[in-house]
Amino acid sequence: MSWSLHLLGVGNAGAAPVLGAASAVIEHEGRPLLLIDCGQEALTAYLAAYGRLPEALFITHVHMDHVAGLERLFYAAYFDPGLRGRVRLYVPAPVVPHLQRRLADYPEPLAEGGANFWDAFQLIPVSGAFWHAGWRFEAFAVRHHRPDTAFGLCLRGSMVWTGDTRPIPELLAAMADLGETVFHDCALHGNPSHAGLDDLEREYPQELRSRCVLYHYASAAEGEAMRARGLQVARAGERWLLKAPTAESASSC
Repeated sequence: MSWSLHLLGVGNAGAAPVLGAASAVIEHEGRPLLLIDCGQEALTAYLAAYGRLPEALFITHVHMDHVAGLERLFYAAYFDPGLRGRVRLYVPAPVVPHLQRRLADYPEPLAEGGANFWDAFQLIPVSGAFWHAGWRFEAFAVRHHRPDTAFGLCLRGSMVWTGDTRPIPELLAAMADLGETVFHDCALHGNPSHAGLDDLEREYPQELRSRCVLYHYASAAEGEAMRARGLQVARAGERWLLKAPTAESASSC
């Protein structure tokens, strides 16, 4: 079974128009399985890559460069009889109220009335883990702004997506202990909300850094500077081959 991660975008909020909003698609057997985050640029990139709307998404947090595309997806799915109410939206349970206030509370998403924001989606709140298409994914809280507002995603044995975060060595020691490829938020210089290259070099052992693929940086030049320091740095549009998930991650049903 072939697995890959397709990086739709690798930029931070300021670089999203050039590098794309940080987002990725887990692919299985060459087909899209799960979209991670949906900034405005991410949805455009998804449509260009697959020619159709996503049918399943995981949301890490509700900063607009990660969720702005959901409004556009609402309209597209709501007016598609085959998709209305069927787009699976996996959201960590503590994030649901923030997403409600950020997008769904806007009065009358349709000027004609008669529609709620959630009518287009199948909302699945996530506590710890969820099953999708026969595979078990794990969500875990990361360090980005306030506690329990941002989450990462793990497919055991295959990959970890940190989402926006400061360094999380204690979490990755548990969530990436089977040789998973770790797609990690990292810019050349860190700040109170995001990891920097010096942070990773200080807090992660070499073996873990060798499995990290960095994204969410500020410019193409910054990406090249991090490559020059010996790190793997993703580019928008790239596909990274992944190991197959563990047998325990597969449903027997």
